[in-house]
Amino acid sequence: QVQLVESGGGLVQAGGSLNLSCVGSGISFSVSTVGWYRQAPGNQRELVAAVRITGTPTYIDSVKGRFTISKDNAKKTVFLQMNSLKPEDTAVYYCHVNVLDRTQYWGKGTLVTVSA
Repeated sequence: QVQLVESGGGLVQAGGSLNLSCVGSGISFSVSTVGWYRQAPGNQRELVAAVRITGTPTYIDSVKGRFTISKDNAKKTVFLQMNSLKPEDTAVYYCHVNVLDRTQYWGKGTLVTVSA
């Protein structure tokens, strides 16, 4: 059974940092694109950052230079280091794994709240 468990969310002041983690079980990160999505109230879920099978990271423009995604295939863990957080980064952050571009899995999400 595949499980993705996120951690690291919380309340932080603007300008602060958080490091999100997502640990997988029953799944291989080495043959997957892994990433983080977020969904703010009233908004659609959006892709924040992802790491392809090749290791190439991608980011949405609004987080470039502030967020860094990384993954450890052996530990089946993906991280999202978030620096210089802004109130508009407030959302539920979801871990997402796409195995061989065929099958997708989601974590349950972790809430990030950035106060002004």
